[in-house]
Amino acid sequence: MSYSIELSFNNRDESFELPVMPGSLDASKSGNNKTYDIIALGEINIIKNPQRIEYGFSSIFPAQRYPFVTVQTLLQPIEYVQLIIRWMESKQPIRFIFTSDRFEINTLASIESFDWEEVAGGSGDLEYSLKLKSYVPYAAQKVPIEDLIDKSASTVAVPPPAPVRPNETKPPKTYTLVAGDTLWAVAQKHLGNGARWPEIQKLNDITDAEIRRLQIGRVLKLP
Repeated sequence: MSYSIELSFNNRDESFELPVMPGSLDASKSGNNKTYDIIALGEINIIKNPQRIEYGFSSIFPAQRYPFVTVQTLLQPIEYVQLIIRWMESKQPIRFIFTSDRFEINTLASIESFDWEEVAGGSGDLEYSLKLKSYVPYAAQKVPIEDLIDKSASTVAVPPPAPVRPNETKPPKTYTLVAGDTLWAVAQKHLGNGARWPEIQKLNDITDAEIRRLQIGRVLKLP
């Protein structure tokens, strides 16, 4: 049986297939958690339900082409991590595509959590866990003017326009670390150049040992 998982962003401007397929796919809906063995898939009616479903899976980003790697193009482990982090920080949905001989999942999804760490003795391999939630686009809807007319009177009930406030937003001077953050990714997003990460390290007195496992929730000062 053949199967694959693809994650993509912004109409496939950026995308990749998982190089090592996870052993199982977790699907959760309305508090009813279910785990499916991908290698021996059974009947999965839950996938066809239009309600929002959470998907979870874990695997590795390999540092070398093992026999079980299933893709032609293999990125460096940290490149996968950086892509997912950048997608999370964009606050935009991604597309989650699971394809097999029996069925397909093709849905927009939000990245709910992403955790990763280097595999002990794994020669640079990175273990990760990813949780997604099916996403339904939304937008403000126009209300026809006739719906605002008071039909019992001769006047039209139109709410007054809201006062326009000046944009007082200032560029962020600090940043709070989230799961999966790296100094490189923070420098790339907020300073425009990932190579400036040593400036953040020095400004926040971060030791070399701390760089490998940044504390989630820590507030960093930005140059």
